[in-house]
Amino acid sequence: MTVSESGFASVSHPVIAIDGPSGSGKSTVSREVARRLGLRYLDTGATYRALTWWLLQHEVDPLDEVAITALLQTGMGPRITVSTDPDHFAVRLNGENVEPAIRNAVVTEAVSPVSAVPVVRQMLTALQRRVINGGGIVAEGRDVGTVVAPTAQVKIFLTADEQARAQRRVAQGTVGGDVQHTLAAMKVRDARDSKRKVAPLAQAPDAHVVDTTAQSQSQVIDTVIGIVAQVMGSREGSRRDNGAQAQENDAREDHQRTIVLPPARTGQDTERDDQQRVIRLPHTESQQPV
Repeated sequence: MTVSESGFASVSHPVIAIDGPSGSGKSTVSREVARRLGLRYLDTGATYRALTWWLLQHEVDPLDEVAITALLQTGMGPRITVSTDPDHFAVRLNGENVEPAIRNAVVTEAVSPVSAVPVVRQMLTALQRRVINGGGIVAEGRDVGTVVAPTAQVKIFLTADEQARAQRRVAQGTVGGDVQHTLAAMKVRDARDSKRKVAPLAQAPDAHVVDTTAQSQSQVIDTVIGIVAQVMGSREGSRRDNGAQAQENDAREDHQRTIVLPPARTGQDTERDDQQRVIRLPHTESQQPV
């Protein structure tokens, strides 16, 4: 399997990691935050959905870790390409845009066990890191702030109560069944994703937690943008303070260097030294007067 990225790069902006469980509002919020801030956008979950869709198309059991691992390690996997334009996000498999197809209920049901396969996470994490390393991006997922981009300047963890999340999933039309069926399936996936051995769903220790249960989308977006402004403003202030301190330290060192400089030598001092050097010269036959 080969992976690559297409899109525009901007290294002068921060990396913003937005994690959380399904139904917490990650996708809508992340894309709009990227759009408003003029940043790139990456849905890491879409890469897992794309690979899951491909496996299903090739009749590979999503629960068969051995078969998935063997297939991918032989290099027979697809070429996955992602766009990072928040207005035209797309995932392509071997050049084909599969973005609509990967959102169906069948893929939603199968993506969790596929994403738990170590070789899958290794390959797709490598792709995601290459995309994120360009900077100036909002990346959403379940392990962005903890595994994929642990040094992201801003980390946010979105959450909501289970009932609200299930209702949102049903409204999105990406799952089959009613709210209660969706809620039961969601609990199973949350437990599986949180307990998997490789890159589990987890809140980063330094993440800002935003409970979206009682907030509208616009309120959550405004909250996230406010956090970004606060964190980056604090970092900029710290950078300026560090710069000022460095200048002060440099000035102090220059002053100290000036203080320890020896006094200027006079012509008389030079003559005295010359006389002393002549006196200390040993007497040899070659120094006899002519």
